[in-house]
Amino acid sequence: MDLERYFDQWVEDHRQDLIRDITRLVAVPSVKGEAGPDAPFGPGPAKALHEALALCEEYGFATQNFDNYVGTASLNDQETVLDILGHLDVVDPGEGWDTDPYQAVERDGMLYGRGTDDDKGPVVASLLAMRAVRDSGIPLKYNARLIMGTDEESGSGDLEYYFTKAVSAPNTFSPDASFPVYNTEKGAFRPRITKTWAASQALPRVSAFDGGFRFNVLPADAQATVLGLSEAQVRALCQPAADELRVDLEVRAVPGGAAIHVSGTGSHAAEPETGNNGITALVRLLLALPLADCPTTRTLRDLDTLLPHGDYLGRALGIAQADELSGYLTLSYTIMHMDETGFAGCFDSRVPVCANEANCKAVVVRRFSDLGYQVEGEMAPAHHTPGDSPFVQTLLRCYEHYTGRTGECLSMGGGTYVHEIEGGVAFGAGMPGFASNLHSANEHISIQDMLTACKIFALVIAKLCMA
Repeated sequence: MDLERYFDQWVEDHRQDLIRDITRLVAVPSVKGEAGPDAPFGPGPAKALHEALALCEEYGFATQNFDNYVGTASLNDQETVLDILGHLDVVDPGEGWDTDPYQAVERDGMLYGRGTDDDKGPVVASLLAMRAVRDSGIPLKYNARLIMGTDEESGSGDLEYYFTKAVSAPNTFSPDASFPVYNTEKGAFRPRITKTWAASQALPRVSAFDGGFRFNVLPADAQATVLGLSEAQVRALCQPAADELRVDLEVRAVPGGAAIHVSGTGSHAAEPETGNNGITALVRLLLALPLADCPTTRTLRDLDTLLPHGDYLGRALGIAQADELSGYLTLSYTIMHMDETGFAGCFDSRVPVCANEANCKAVVVRRFSDLGYQVEGEMAPAHHTPGDSPFVQTLLRCYEHYTGRTGECLSMGGGTYVHEIEGGVAFGAGMPGFASNLHSANEHISIQDMLTACKIFALVIAKLCMA
């Protein structure tokens, strides 16, 4: 049998299955919530897992539910040689959608909805690939297992639990990135920074500031309240800075002052250069006001000095660095809350292989501690799998066959689901250069690209499981 040609035709014939099944999973809001009975990460992720397992069972695959942390579907009952690791939880929708984020919408060859790219769409593509291999009738000596988690976006506690119950296969890929192969993933440093003080009555002053909603999402929006200045004064002083920073500015009157809202552009925290950070922009705007010398003003000045708008390399903080294997350090200031008596914030830094406690964490702790802030958080190491392994070379050859592009191994800032799995790599499901609006409004996939990913996955499964 000409497997390559068979998978090509089979997948094209099942295009509507792909769209229908992705739509079914997208319809389940699966943002992490409060844990409850049989819902370790809240009702949404648990419901999405039940729906995905039901889908797998409807297609005749044997499934297993690991206490609503993780679910699996197996191609057969042979020894497992390949794990395909995806997740069903999603980040909050955020603002700015043109469509209902939980209603998948097909338009101009694209499918829009939260999770279409990260990671419900790739999970469905992997399932479709398993169906294609099974329907081909080729003799299989080994099993491929689809692993569906529910906590990738909030710390991967699902996998920590799962691997106390199961052993990983000798080969693992996660369709939680893009093609060709990402065999190197940066480490991470995500400190929580806090400071408290006595309330001040000085005017004008910033009495409140809020921005960000998840540590790994660069926020588009931030808002603050200024007391002691009128709406007209704030608008006149902030608008020039807003124009310069390319953010939208809204100002409205509130008792005793004005409320300010800025809108930039959100992005994944691993790619801060693709967004326009609303938090750092608003900090800069507020410093255009004639604020009194008080704790909130001094905090804004500190933040604008150490985490200034547009500095996504950590230069001002003193931790900028890079290496040939994993690239340069990135820094995204992702969460900030300030009120009359204190500040709490978080930044998400993706650190290269060369980063360590001395040249990264210790520098951050010292710079903030010198200004009276408390810093908490540990560094996570980088991940690397040799690109010349037989497994990685098989992935690259299958990718090259269906795309006609040259396969290569790359590094990335975003930590994927395989970050803690020895020998694991990120493989698909997006094509190089495609902008899916990951973690932002109007997340989407190219339907044809996802079909191509199905073909690639099917060929990988066949080559590994026929061996």
